[in-house]
Amino acid sequence: MARITITLSDDRHRALKEAAVRQGKTIGNMVEESLELYGVRSVETAAQIVARARQNARMSEEQALEAALDETQALRSS
Repeated sequence: MARITITLSDDRHRALKEAAVRQGKTIGNMVEESLELYGVRSVETAAQIVARARQNARMSEEQALEAALDETQALRSS
């Protein structure tokens, strides 16, 4: 598993630690979940989503890609 270093304001760091404790999670779990909810995925994962969408919906590659982009934008907007 990769490790990163990020810089947060003291207030943001404290809020993140408090939220993690309240939810019984680690800060790493909180960051992972946030990235997932924001729609951050690898190109490979995105390609797998498009392939599944095409298979399940009998769409062309172009239609499936458009549907995947629409879904990602909807998730990021909410």
